[in-house]
Amino acid sequence: MTVSSTLIIGASSAIANAIANHVADQDCSQTLIRISRSALPKLSSATPSSLQLIDRQCDYGENAIASCCEEILASVQHLDYIFICNGVLHGHYQRHGKLHEFAPEKKLEDVSIDNLEHVIRSNAVIPLLWLQHLLPLFARNHPCKVVCFSARVGSIQDNRLGGWYSYRASKAMLNMLLKTTSIEFARRFKQVKLIAFHPGTTDSDLSKPFQANVPEGKLFSPDFVAQQLFNIVKTATFDQQLSYLDWDNQSIDF
Repeated sequence: MTVSSTLIIGASSAIANAIANHVADQDCSQTLIRISRSALPKLSSATPSSLQLIDRQCDYGENAIASCCEEILASVQHLDYIFICNGVLHGHYQRHGKLHEFAPEKKLEDVSIDNLEHVIRSNAVIPLLWLQHLLPLFARNHPCKVVCFSARVGSIQDNRLGGWYSYRASKAMLNMLLKTTSIEFARRFKQVKLIAFHPGTTDSDLSKPFQANVPEGKLFSPDFVAQQLFNIVKTATFDQQLSYLDWDNQSIDF
């Protein structure tokens, strides 16, 4: 019997948890691998006997990512779906023994090199490292759909408001890295489909400070976004192209 396998990276986020619960609710034999820097939430219902659940913590350093990927390669023969949900917009981080706070910049004077590097590493570099270390799995030539969480603010053409320097730059960089990867994969791994996904403004910790400005009806639940995403993934074809899509399956200009 064929077992469907799903990998969720950045699995402690609200949308990632909704994705995991959606996978667990499917009535078929499955393997679900969840990877997170922090503690993982429990699934909303009891783990069904048809689901093999593998949870791992990872600090997202390159050596840790490589080690996780080696374990994944040993645990499953293939992956059908990969969701890379990593992303930061505000918060804090440790560097040089100091705690740094960061938030979206409103003006150029707010830009900090440390914050810029942190946001770019989290939002663009780390997803690329996962793809790099999963290359041996893609080489197994099994159809695999890969979703990386991007954002509409990463669109250069759509940037009409300015601000949010680090976040915009990191998502634009992610889109370029994914586009370049898709060109390479068109030659090497024709059965891998790459999707850069904009979930819309979702009721999560990431959007909490900005929800007051969201128009009525445009603040989505994580469950809604997860369902929309699965509808998109199901219909995506292996066209050797990067798709840059929003929650409503509409293309976004790069």
